[in-house]
Amino acid sequence: MRLRTAARTAAAALTATLTFTATAATAASATPAAAQTTKAATTHNLAPGDILTTTPTTFHPLPAQPTPTRAWHITYRSTTAKNTPNTVSGTVIVPRDGRPDRTRPLITYAVGTVGLADKCAPSAGFPRGTTVEANLIQLLTARGWAVAVTDYEGLGTPGDHTYVVGRSAGHAVLDAARAALRLPEAGLSPDAPVGIMGYSQGGQATSWAAELHDSYAPELNVKGTATGGVPADLLRTADYDNGGIGAGLILMAASGQNAAYPELRLDDYLNDRGRAHLSFLRENCVAANVAAGLFKKISDVTVRNPLYEADWQRVLRSSNLGTHAPDHPVYLYHGTADELIPYDLGRRLRADWCARGASVRWTALPLTEHVGGAVVQAIPAANWLAERFADRPDGGDCA
Repeated sequence: MRLRTAARTAAAALTATLTFTATAATAASATPAAAQTTKAATTHNLAPGDILTTTPTTFHPLPAQPTPTRAWHITYRSTTAKNTPNTVSGTVIVPRDGRPDRTRPLITYAVGTVGLADKCAPSAGFPRGTTVEANLIQLLTARGWAVAVTDYEGLGTPGDHTYVVGRSAGHAVLDAARAALRLPEAGLSPDAPVGIMGYSQGGQATSWAAELHDSYAPELNVKGTATGGVPADLLRTADYDNGGIGAGLILMAASGQNAAYPELRLDDYLNDRGRAHLSFLRENCVAANVAAGLFKKISDVTVRNPLYEADWQRVLRSSNLGTHAPDHPVYLYHGTADELIPYDLGRRLRADWCARGASVRWTALPLTEHVGGAVVQAIPAANWLAERFADRPDGGDCA
C-alpha cells in the first residue's frame, strides 16, 4: 500500500513540476560547516569514491513530508572528463525499516536536468522537499533500497556545472556508489548489489556509467542499468531543439562543455544577448531557464554558431554513447513522442549496444512525451532492477 501511495504521489508531483509550472529550490549551501565530518586530505591523495565530508541531512519528497529514512550530504573524490581529480557532492539515503543495512541493494541515481546554479542541486532541495525527482526516489527507498544521488561536477561544488558532459557524469554516478558503500554511517556491504538508474540528463549519465563500469569501477557489483530518454548524440539533440521548446537547453549544454573544456572559449561566440542569457541561465534553475529559452535559435545568441566548429564538434561527439557495450544488462526506454530528445536516438543506442554484444531490454513508449517517459517507467524500471537484484537472468531482446 505504501508503494502504491508513493507512486501516485510521485506521478502527480513530477508531472506538475516538470511541465515547468513550479520553480526549483532557492536554498544556499546544504552543508553547514559546523555539522561536517571532514577527512583531512586533498583530492590528489584520495581514490575515486573516497569521501571528503559527511553531513547529516534529511530527505523530503515534498515540502515538510517526512520519510522513514536517514540521509547524509557528502562530498567525494571523482574524476573529470579529462581524467583529473575533482570533488563532487551528493546525497546518500538509507531507509529506516528494520532491515539490516548490510543486506540492502544500492541504487546510484542520476537526476534529469535541474539547472546550472548550485541552488538547483538535488542535495540542496532534498531537505526542503523541492527536488522534483525525490518523488521517484521515494519509490526506491519504499522497496528498502539505499540510494546515492550525485549532484554532478560543479553543481553544489565550486566551478561551473559540466552539464551533459558524458564522461564526467558517468564518473560521478559510479563514484557516488563507491562513496555510499564506503560511508560508515550507511552501514552498507562493500559488495552490495548495485543498480544504476536515471532519465534524460540522468539517462546520459547512467548510460555513460554503464559503459565505463568495466574500466573505471569494476569492483562495483553492478547488476543492471535502467536508463531512459537518453541524449545519446548531443549534436543531433541540439539540431532537434534549435528554435523549439527545448532551445534553452542548448546554451546550457554549451556552457557545460565549456566548463569541462575551457579552451572552447564559448564567450568568443556569444553576442551581447547571448552573454546576458547565459548569465541568467547560470543563476537560475530549469523551470526558469526553459521558459527563458523558449523557441530561441542559436543564431539569436551567437555571432557565429560554435556547433559548426571542428573543436566543438570533436568535444560534443566525445559524449556520444553506443561505442562500448555495458558489461551488465540494460533496460532502455524512450517515448515515441519525445519533444526534447529524438526517439530515434534511443533506437540507435539500442542498435549500437546490441551490435557490440550487450544485453539490452528495449521498451518503446507509444505516444509518450519526454516528462511522461520518466513517470510511466518509474515502476517498471524499478521492477526490472528488482529482478536483477534477485539474480534472475535477462538476456535482453536484441535478437
